[in-house]
Amino acid sequence: MNAVLGDLPTWKLTDLYSSPSGSDLKADLKRAGEEAEAFARDYEGKIVGLDGKALGAAIARYEAMSDRMGRIGSYAQLYYAQNQADSERGRFAQDVSEKLNDIYSKLVFLGLELNKIEDADLATKLKEPALAKYGPWLRDRRVFRPHQLSDELEKLLHDQSVVGSAAWSRLFDETIARLRYPFRNEMLSEPQILDKMSNKDASVRRDAAKSFGKVQGDNIAIFSLVTNTLIKDKEIDDRWRKYPRPQSARNLSNVVEDEVVDALASAVKAAYPKLSHRYYKLKAKWFGVETMPYWDRNAPLPEHDDRTIPWAEAEKTVLGAYRAFSPELADVGQKFFGSGWIDAPASPGKSPGAFAHPTVPSSHPFLLLNYQGKVRDVATLAHELGHGVHQVLAAQQGPLMADTPLTLAETASVFGEMLTFQSLLKAVPDKKTRKAMLAGKVEDMLNTVVRQIAFYDFESRLHMKRREGELTPGAIGEIWMTVQKESLGPAFTFDEEYKHYWSYIGHFIHSPFYVYAYAFGDCLVNSLYAVYQSGMPDFQAKYLDMLKAGGVKRHKELLAPFGLDASDPAFWDKGLSVISGFVDELEKL
Repeated sequence: MNAVLGDLPTWKLTDLYSSPSGSDLKADLKRAGEEAEAFARDYEGKIVGLDGKALGAAIARYEAMSDRMGRIGSYAQLYYAQNQADSERGRFAQDVSEKLNDIYSKLVFLGLELNKIEDADLATKLKEPALAKYGPWLRDRRVFRPHQLSDELEKLLHDQSVVGSAAWSRLFDETIARLRYPFRNEMLSEPQILDKMSNKDASVRRDAAKSFGKVQGDNIAIFSLVTNTLIKDKEIDDRWRKYPRPQSARNLSNVVEDEVVDALASAVKAAYPKLSHRYYKLKAKWFGVETMPYWDRNAPLPEHDDRTIPWAEAEKTVLGAYRAFSPELADVGQKFFGSGWIDAPASPGKSPGAFAHPTVPSSHPFLLLNYQGKVRDVATLAHELGHGVHQVLAAQQGPLMADTPLTLAETASVFGEMLTFQSLLKAVPDKKTRKAMLAGKVEDMLNTVVRQIAFYDFESRLHMKRREGELTPGAIGEIWMTVQKESLGPAFTFDEEYKHYWSYIGHFIHSPFYVYAYAFGDCLVNSLYAVYQSGMPDFQAKYLDMLKAGGVKRHKELLAPFGLDASDPAFWDKGLSVISGFVDELEKL
């Protein structure tokens, strides 16, 4: 029990398994292995020749196995996320990962053989209802057909992944989890030191920023080695698979066309001057200076609400905003509270940041937060709860089709944040508070849109430059500084240690080019929210239908009921104009 924050919830992982050494977990691992062997015996080498009904039955069997293995894998990941500095938890998670990898290797043939079915033959098979049900899953699997290697090579790459990219990712995670940052007379973890950078006291922000940059710099050789190795690993994979550019594999898995992502990135970069450059110039003026040091980027305004918000109030605020929009949405959100579905305290070794883990449809999602009672933490709760609600609603599509493409995976989360913000904004008592709230929202949106596209630009340049040879920490730092100056504009000064700040961003390691999904989601939600405000009939019902669709429909189909089309370049400008409009209002205030 935290005296100020109240009783912070922690996960009840027994919803998945009793313990890491539990007989239930051992039994499921054993059963998963036996099922995979039986499946391979029954189907390997025979997939192409199955009729529609038999193929539907085979995929249904595979789906049931996926749920069981997903449950095992989720448990290991979540147990590890609670304390990544604990070597015993790390060993357990790696052990489970290796066992599951061995089991999955027996099933690799299914995807390979499905891609050998000719289009016309598959169209005939899909007339059978048992298979038609899996049509969207087959459609999304088969986009990788042109990039598939031989069966032997695919199996080798699968087996090696556990000691390849996965091992380097683990090294990154454990390094970050173990690092401690000296701050005055304390030693802080990563989430704790980053939290200090939005403190009201300028000297606290400065000391935290300097300490963070120094510790990252002291460890920059490890982070550079991990980054160089993973980018080279990806480049080799891309070359063998004949992907035209480093982003192509991500875009295919996101079920979005290269040109749609290009249009988004171009629109945001073109808008830097009217968004980030303009806002930060305004912020410097409020602080009474021409330029600000980089650690003032997230500095709260003097009018900022800096009280500590107890957990119970955060819960009430977020659920209230959800309920005002849709009682059905709020009822799903309510399930997360008081049930062991959320892990909120910021504790040593815990995975930094926040996430919503969908686990599997036969269970429920788990949310991880590092809740410290800031207004921004309430927004994070609203964001992650949006993911969680989306995952619960999409679970009806089953283990193979519940996952939403990344481009739409951020929709419910950003929409939930917007609902919470608008609800809080309605209740502000005066102009001064309104200004502080709007400024906070603009900063969050700039962090989501401008900053994430700058990250995407940094990755794009990094991956291309790496093709010329290994990059020194200095060379990576140079690319980082160039991109940061371009995106944030002339209102900032950057000290030497800022060149190490790229090294803590986990998305570069775990999921290259993922970051544009945040900007995609934010701009999309801005357009979606404008449709909602315009009073579209049955908006809530259409919105819930979109969430329930999971991965069954693509972005064009999902957005059509709202009259929106992400492949139209003007679509992105519409989303960006919402941020620009907030900056206009701040200039007037």
